[in-house]
Amino acid sequence: MTARLPDPVLTDPEGTLLGLDFDGTLAPIVEDPQRAFIHPGSLAALCRLGSRLGQIAIITGRPLDQVRRLGRFEASGGLDHLVICGQYGAERWDASTGVISRPPQPESVAELERRLPRWLAEHDAEAVRLENKGLALALHTRGVAPGLLDELAGPLKALADELGLAIEPGRQVIELRAPGTNKGDALLGLVEQTQARQIVFAGDDLGDLPAFDAVDALRADGHWGHLVCSASVEQQALVPRSDLVLDGPDDVAAWLTELADALA
Repeated sequence: MTARLPDPVLTDPEGTLLGLDFDGTLAPIVEDPQRAFIHPGSLAALCRLGSRLGQIAIITGRPLDQVRRLGRFEASGGLDHLVICGQYGAERWDASTGVISRPPQPESVAELERRLPRWLAEHDAEAVRLENKGLALALHTRGVAPGLLDELAGPLKALADELGLAIEPGRQVIELRAPGTNKGDALLGLVEQTQARQIVFAGDDLGDLPAFDAVDALRADGHWGHLVCSASVEQQALVPRSDLVLDGPDDVAAWLTELADALA
């Protein structure tokens, strides 16, 4: 065992569920989120780990189809044990079957899409970039006026409350989405389905906190859990709760490669 490679995973890889966030963990944070491709080192390592670990799950706030494109998973081999849970678990793709499940867009999100451009103009925030995720709308402020997201936080919460939507803050982005799903629920569902004995989860941002809570709850229930933070100067909330702190997506790729080497 090393500090980066815990014994329970090395001795029982088939009983291990490896859960991973996408942006900021497997992929770098970039100004254009449509260009946030998976780190090539992480993809190569996951392809090697796919035949060794019981389950690999990418649990992300991104829409499912975006993650499939940016991750280039279907063009890669060795990932039959991969599941992608998109939009905080509301969408799902299973690599072994190719089956996709996703709900229709809620009317509340459609109403938000109709109202938001005028709302942003009324709040002097036309520079914000809107992203329609189907089940959510994201407001991106990377490269825009610093502090704008903080100024909009209160009015956006009032708008979300009016429409019955949940607020999901992130690194220079805030989402308004349909409530009812989070990364913790998605992770717990996968643990129940796979009967995993060891659970590892790696994330970088506030949206990953429910998954961290889920791992803590599983530990209390007798499972072995390991929490990993992909750290950044923008977000430190996960650091004090983590068993392992990595220096962003480059270090995540190195860690996954070390794990694949150890299990080869």
